[in-house]
Amino acid sequence: LDLGYGYINTTSLGARKSDDRIDLLSKYGRQISDKWYATGLFNFRSQFTSGYTYDKDVNGAEIKTLTSKFMAPAYVLLSAGFEYRPNSYFSLFLSPITERWIIVSDDALSAIGAYGVDPGKKSKNEIGAFLSAQFNKEIMKNVIYKSRFDAFSNYKSKPGNIDIFWTNVLAMKVNEYLSANIAVDFLYDDDAIARLQIRQILGIGFSAKF
Repeated sequence: LDLGYGYINTTSLGARKSDDRIDLLSKYGRQISDKWYATGLFNFRSQFTSGYTYDKDVNGAEIKTLTSKFMAPAYVLLSAGFEYRPNSYFSLFLSPITERWIIVSDDALSAIGAYGVDPGKKSKNEIGAFLSAQFNKEIMKNVIYKSRFDAFSNYKSKPGNIDIFWTNVLAMKVNEYLSANIAVDFLYDDDAIARLQIRQILGIGFSAKF
């Protein structure tokens, strides 16, 4: 379960969200050989609060337009396939048959066909192929690299346009109490925005072990 929420206030832009996500991933597998598992996977992704785009009118006043909110969109994915686990820090899940639902519960967003749903509809069903690779290892003393790469190809429409969700975190222990995190995320889904989206965060914080 990966939860994130960030809020910033700057003199030039005012108060805006910097991070907002709900990401639940669950897997169950039965070992069929030394490094392979028959596996079922469930994934749910959405956000906590409303998101907006910000523009200016001819007088320079700010115009705020709703683009997303909780359950608009939400992605629900069910998949059956095989997982390869050669060691304790890497796994690769492959599925030729995966079902995904895109949910847009907000009336205004569904009316304009946001996120690929048909205008006026609240959900869209897709069937395709799915891949999920995960890496989690201490790559040097007090430095841990975590990465998850998901890719989905929709058989029903434009299978060559592959949706990508890739998260990366470099967690460093500075000393007994200080830690630093560098996070870089990549997202591509042409039903949402037809370009690559990138999010970068650098955080310094306090940490303690109990």
